[in-house]
Amino acid sequence: MDSFEFNKIAGAILGTLMLTMALGLFSGFIFAPNAPAKPGYDLPMAVAEEAAPAAADAPAVPLPVLLAKADVHKGETFAKVCGACHNFPKGAGAKIGPPLWDVVGRPVASVVNFDYSDALKKKGGNWTLADINQFITNPKAYAPGTKMGFAGEANPEKRADIVDYLHTLSDSPQPLPAP
Repeated sequence: MDSFEFNKIAGAILGTLMLTMALGLFSGFIFAPNAPAKPGYDLPMAVAEEAAPAAADAPAVPLPVLLAKADVHKGETFAKVCGACHNFPKGAGAKIGPPLWDVVGRPVASVVNFDYSDALKKKGGNWTLADINQFITNPKAYAPGTKMGFAGEANPEKRADIVDYLHTLSDSPQPLPAP
């Protein structure tokens, strides 16, 4: 191969690389992504303390009444957020949080080989529908010092749907309380 052919091949390769680099720079100017001011995603925040008095003015609907109107299918949809940390199927092990199969009626902090926070270990008793409702309303208020990072669900209808769905996760679900 003589030097002229070598120069043609080298020129073609270098020209292709320069064209590729130029297209990359040009497309970077056209399609420049907007970098967020704060990296990451916003997580649900706890209800502001100023908003709490306004909510206290409205009469609270009792849980049995909310459960009578609850929709299990909506609850399953709302509980998908919980699926990031918890497993729902029977026999599924723990993730970041304990499995939620058969949680209603189960002793608090009782899943074997799961490292619960001291706050939940001290709670004692069994998980009732009312306890689960209180816990998902504001986990930090229910068990101060809990490891659960979920800020809570303020909407009572959504909570009732979730509690109703969790109630169905059992081979023999306990009956719902009468409204």
